[in-house]
Amino acid sequence: MAGPSGPGSGAEKGSQNGSAGGPAGREPGPRSGGPEEDPGTPDRPTGAPNTRPGRWPTWRRDLAVYAFFLVAGFWVTSQIWLDPAGRVAALYSSDPAQVQYFLAHSVRVVLHGEYPFFTDRLNYPDGVNLMANTAILGLGIPMVPVTLLFGPAVSFVVLVTLGLAGTASAWYYVLSRHLVSAPIAAIAGGWFCGFSPALLSHANWHPNIISQFLLPFIVWRVLVLTRSTRPVRDGVILALIVTYQAFINEEILLFTAMACGVFLFAVLVQQPGRWRAAWRPLGAGLAVCALLAGALLAYPLIVQFAGRQAYHGLSDAVRDYGNDLAAFFAPGSTTLGGNQEANADLAPNYSEENAFFGWSLALLTVAIVVWLRREVVIRALAATALLFAILSLGERISWWNRGAFWGPWDILVRAPLLDAVVPTRFGLITTVVIGLILALATDRAWTMRFAEPRALRAVVVTALAIALVPILPLPLREVSRPPVPRFITSGQWRPFVGDDQTLVPVPIPAMGHTNGMRWAAATDLDFKIPGGYFLAPRNGNTGDAGRFGGRPSGLSAVLDQVATNGQPATLNDRQRRRALDELRHWRAAILVLPERQEHSDALRTTVDQLAGPAQRTADVWVWDVRALTNRSAG
Repeated sequence: MAGPSGPGSGAEKGSQNGSAGGPAGREPGPRSGGPEEDPGTPDRPTGAPNTRPGRWPTWRRDLAVYAFFLVAGFWVTSQIWLDPAGRVAALYSSDPAQVQYFLAHSVRVVLHGEYPFFTDRLNYPDGVNLMANTAILGLGIPMVPVTLLFGPAVSFVVLVTLGLAGTASAWYYVLSRHLVSAPIAAIAGGWFCGFSPALLSHANWHPNIISQFLLPFIVWRVLVLTRSTRPVRDGVILALIVTYQAFINEEILLFTAMACGVFLFAVLVQQPGRWRAAWRPLGAGLAVCALLAGALLAYPLIVQFAGRQAYHGLSDAVRDYGNDLAAFFAPGSTTLGGNQEANADLAPNYSEENAFFGWSLALLTVAIVVWLRREVVIRALAATALLFAILSLGERISWWNRGAFWGPWDILVRAPLLDAVVPTRFGLITTVVIGLILALATDRAWTMRFAEPRALRAVVVTALAIALVPILPLPLREVSRPPVPRFITSGQWRPFVGDDQTLVPVPIPAMGHTNGMRWAAATDLDFKIPGGYFLAPRNGNTGDAGRFGGRPSGLSAVLDQVATNGQPATLNDRQRRRALDELRHWRAAILVLPERQEHSDALRTTVDQLAGPAQRTADVWVWDVRALTNRSAG
């Protein structure tokens, strides 16, 4: 973030390194030509080239770094790669199943011209507003060939692997071209931004959150606008990147915009004179960006906020998710020094460990800020990190799950757009800022004049090791999950289910019962299902506050209870009538219960009371309810 900084803050050095070995004053930004040879590592921060032989050219070094990050991505996902369709996160599997469903939807968009922003193949007949559910079209559509050839489960693990490696690589690229001169500084910053405990936490569940490879380019293009001589062109470039990011994850895009705004404000507070030179190009570029991105995103956003099954505000289940203060000093659960049991009360759940830097990195960050406190950029970055760390604590602030003090998010949660934000995820901003501070400090120390440069660099490497080794990533923890039944994969369901009917998995698809969504994804969504795991307005009324799942269902509640406690339910006449009404509403053709489903005997006994004895077909129990759900049936 060198754009608006002053002399001595690293801005000039960042510009000189805009292209490796490029001349001072060259316009910052990615190089437009082919790979260039690195003229050497600067001996001093002034950029004087080192003529020592044997240095790798820049492009070779870059390839080695990208390969290293890719290998690290495979290491983290190695347990899933053993069996992508049969392995899932150890704690719960709802989000991976949802992502795989959305990946299958992208296939239908490309091959069948299906409407991209809404579907009634899930939660039939009400449907699901996909723009309001992070349908990851920006990831799913490029992955269509992989999904077609290998299935959505393989696409999922590919996205997780490339999301981690791609985010680290993108930050390395931008840092090495525009902010630091020492390669180790760019590597350290890129590594932490791509493989931080926060991103490792999300890797098992949220490939859309860990795919942050566009963020460094958004940040850099915003800073370029502060001194641009071609604000219209630069505004168009920014608009295109912003538009694409919106189809990956809007929440991360909002966080990026907020972070850029806070950082620029923090710089201008310290150096108000910079506003006179920056406001014209910045204002013009942002106006162009807003107009173009607004035009490109207008229709999808109308669907999201005013279309069918739109909702306003998040479910109460996640609205108060916040970090514990102690979370900033503990290593993440999926890291070398982490302890899953110790972290149990420090984050909302294991997929939302959005801080967890460990004591060594937290103390090193404070020490860096104190050491480089004279630099405008460091002070602005520190203020940005602190602000969003506070917001990530949520509506109540606690220490080791004790105490419940008021937090500022209690007020901001009611603001437009912010009412759809999960507050603990503000820690993702703090994570990126710490990565930038780490890169800047490493660069300053590495290029510092010192009587014994080797000794100094040994100290730098040791400090990085002490800070980063405790939070080195471990392979994600995975467990086996039931395979998609042969009854589904062989197409034996097809004679039963018409285009306007549904196949009803038992238990009914919902949060915690998402196997039915995997079945549908395995068939490219060729059949419709009721229920599911998604966000929708309460009671199905467009515009209401959000909740997980569709309209409340009596049959779903009964079967969920049976699946949980293993005891068959005895249905009374009222429950049977309501269940039959729901099956008619869903236009159910068959109910399907896998033989390997946990508590299958209890579930089968319960459904038998409603639809008569089940028929065993292949590896499932089937109830043909077409006669019961016919519109003319009494």
